[in-house]
Amino acid sequence: MIARIIIPVFLMILVADVFIDLHYLRRTRHHLWWKRLAWWLPAVIIIVYTVLLSLERNFGPSDNRVLNVYLFILGLVVVPKFVFAVCSGIGWLVRKAVNGRRNYGHWVGVALALVQWYILIAGSFIDSRKLNVRCVDFSSPDLPAAFDGYRIVQFSDAHVGSWSDNAYLQRAVDSINARRPDAIVFTGDLQNQQPSELPPHMATLASLKARDGVFSVLGNHDYAVYIKASEAEKRRNCQMMNACQRDMGWQLLLNDHRIIRRGSDSIVIAGMENDAGSGRGPRRGDPGRSLKGIAPSAFVVMLEHDPTAWRRRILPESNAQLTLSGHTHAMQFEIDGWSPASLMYREWGGLFYEGRRAINVSTGLGGFIPFRFGIPGEIVVITLHKTK
Repeated sequence: MIARIIIPVFLMILVADVFIDLHYLRRTRHHLWWKRLAWWLPAVIIIVYTVLLSLERNFGPSDNRVLNVYLFILGLVVVPKFVFAVCSGIGWLVRKAVNGRRNYGHWVGVALALVQWYILIAGSFIDSRKLNVRCVDFSSPDLPAAFDGYRIVQFSDAHVGSWSDNAYLQRAVDSINARRPDAIVFTGDLQNQQPSELPPHMATLASLKARDGVFSVLGNHDYAVYIKASEAEKRRNCQMMNACQRDMGWQLLLNDHRIIRRGSDSIVIAGMENDAGSGRGPRRGDPGRSLKGIAPSAFVVMLEHDPTAWRRRILPESNAQLTLSGHTHAMQFEIDGWSPASLMYREWGGLFYEGRRAINVSTGLGGFIPFRFGIPGEIVVITLHKTK
């Protein structure tokens, strides 16, 4: 992960520190070498830290705290200095162009640095620990009468390897169980990189209870695509992930389905494997195989981690009335309803319709990086209704 951003990180460090050194430190009356050394020492330490992390074979270190501390330092030290330097530099150019006396870029840079610090602190220690319950109603004339009022609780993107303790996950599980769901669905990304992250949390996740059971699909992180290993080891990792979910009593759907019955009525809960539109995620989703033997008139709830598969595969290749996805995390950042995820995904968080068919995209519980600003972790309570 860090190897991908090492050049931008180095540029931020050097641009900021060189600019501040030239325009501020060297112009002081008491131009002492030890002051400049004290200024440059943190930059050298961060550069060494960056180089060491870039040598990591896998997407991230096995101990996520090493990466979290590094990213927090970047947000606390490197980014604010870079923002200040850019604003000050622009202000200096403007002052030269208009022959002014003051560089107002200083104050803009300080203000933006303070805002960035606020976002960092709030996103790291406050919003990332919040839990939201979002309630959704989905109505369809295709829903059998016996399932009117059927309650599904969806959660997604737990990324349990990011949590240093089990308290947050326990709160989420307790909240889900308190809704007394008919079914619980998990729409992928249980781990960060490897199934060895799961055992400390399995007892908590196994305590999820629903009348018709817990159903799950795999997300891109649940496959062995973020580690560098032999094919045999990757296969073992995938088998272990699948076994862990089944050991918890979950019904893992790998291009498969289950039929839920109420008397003579029934609905189908189907699950596709991850079908990524881009990036490193696998493209293994198969709507036809997931619904093999199911009548076209059946009411289908389709689970698929990546929401881009809804328009690419599910709408044209199936009759699924409701699709449940995750994956986007809303980029773990939202201000007044806007998220940068909207620049990447057409459906990134919430309920979206195409005619009478819909997709609900959960913004997830966690993330590879335990940071959220303006978009707390969520569970979604979906109530099905029959319409004429």
